Amino acid sequence: MKKIIYLLGAIFITGCQSADSLSAKNDPKSEWWELALIEPDYMKVWVENSSVQDINGKIFLKVGGGTAAGGEPEDGTESARGWTGGVGGSGRRVVGADLPVRIWVRWQSIVEQKTWQVWVDIPEQARQLMVQSVNQRCPQAPDQEARSMASVYLGLAPGGVVQVWVRDSCNHPVKVARGQAEIEPLGPSQGKNEGRYAYTVNEKSKRYIEKFGIPFGSW
Repeated sequence: MKKIIYLLGAIFITGCQSADSLSAKNDPKSEWWELALIEPDYMKVWVENSSVQDINGKIFLKVGGGTAAGGEPEDGTESARGWTGGVGGSGRRVVGADLPVRIWVRWQSIVEQKTWQVWVDIPEQARQLMVQSVNQRCPQAPDQEARSMASVYLGLAPGGVVQVWVRDSCNHPVKVARGQAEIEPLGPSQGKNEGRYAYTVNEKSKRYIEKFGIPFGSW
């Protein structure tokens, strides 16, 4: 199988002396890319399952689940609105997969007590940025090594909104896709848990929602 470290080269760094000087050919690289799951501040989720289809048409099941990265800053701001809490957090390597074409995720929105599922298409722009991020150094910091692993971030928000980011060669998150999930008709845990959700809304989230509400439409 082709690995991401072999999917580079001519796309971004051929034929140009200045581009060659930014080549990360000899920088450390992972064989695989990672999938990270994030949530807006206070908007807790539980990811039941996720899968990936790569550019070769292969589908990889159960590539990630559980909690998502998020924050509870308690700074008095509406930090859940519009992903102002940032895009970050570690992910899980998608071992064996080539670059992604589609990603599927099913998750529980704890603050809504709803379960959502969706396939999100990953555009060519995202794949190009993933390749570039590990094979070209940042022009603003040419002495720093390139990222060792390409990343895809899935942001899961109330209302079934999914945002997708990848990181460029300067480690900046770039929004590349947005999806709208559908309600999972079987409910949480595919109806195998008597309708119970993974956990209840915590006190910090309750206080935030009581003060600011859930910012639907901001994602």
